[in-house]
Amino acid sequence: MFSAALLQHISESVWGALTMLAMMTLIFTWLALIARGKAVFRDMRGAWPEAQASLGLHFWNILVFMPLYVPSLLALQHWMNLQGYYFLQPSDWAALPEWLVALLALFVGDFITYVRHRIEHWSWLWPMHAIHHSDTNLTWVTLFRQHPLNVVTTGIFDTILLTLMGFPGYALAFMATGRLLYGALVHMNLPWTYGPLGKILVSPAMHRWHHVRSGPGVGNNFATVFAVFDWAGGTHYLPGPCKEPLGVEEDMGRGVMGQLWHPIKVWARRVQRAQEAPDTPPVVPASEQSP
Repeated sequence: MFSAALLQHISESVWGALTMLAMMTLIFTWLALIARGKAVFRDMRGAWPEAQASLGLHFWNILVFMPLYVPSLLALQHWMNLQGYYFLQPSDWAALPEWLVALLALFVGDFITYVRHRIEHWSWLWPMHAIHHSDTNLTWVTLFRQHPLNVVTTGIFDTILLTLMGFPGYALAFMATGRLLYGALVHMNLPWTYGPLGKILVSPAMHRWHHVRSGPGVGNNFATVFAVFDWAGGTHYLPGPCKEPLGVEEDMGRGVMGQLWHPIKVWARRVQRAQEAPDTPPVVPASEQSP
């Protein structure tokens, strides 16, 4: 009985992920055509080599990794609920309108993302998060360039904190969908800064500065939806549209397998160096230093 239910859940998770990818392809291709016209086809040809790596990692996560990962997160959330590990319960939100609860979940979820994202740029977590930054031709597909280990840390961190907040299911669904779609939007190759609204919402130009290879943009712009967190945290940087080179300085290896092995190799080298010279502080690249 359990095995049949688990297989059904795995099948539904995989099908849901593929359906979402197809829907997002239609939405963001249409948006790119409106914003850039025929130039989008030239952009797509230029971005295709990098997009292949991003999609390769995404399909790896969907078909190989997610079937084990999603049930584990649901089990963690269920266990926390049984143990009473929450600050608020879903019933505590009942006095507020559902639309407000959904917006609050989006706001709180983005704050959690801001904190977690800053932590991911610290030295020991950076090698796995660097995979996301390795795309030199940023598009909405870059959103899916995630190392499986980074997916794990993201899911655990976000699930624990959001469960503690006790948001009802509809609010969590709105938050997850909203952050997914908006996260894809800010990764698009668009020069939009939003003008004065850019002080409230993250724009594609603002997030593009986060992905620069070097310079002032490194170590800034960690929020996904609400730029107010970067303003409050002193990490907001938006001088205008970004035309700087993107990517990372590290060698990520070749293809999907090279990116999957990259953090393992980096951590192994660090451990080896620490064992050989335990009193020598490690050299931390600028991209790995917390602001």
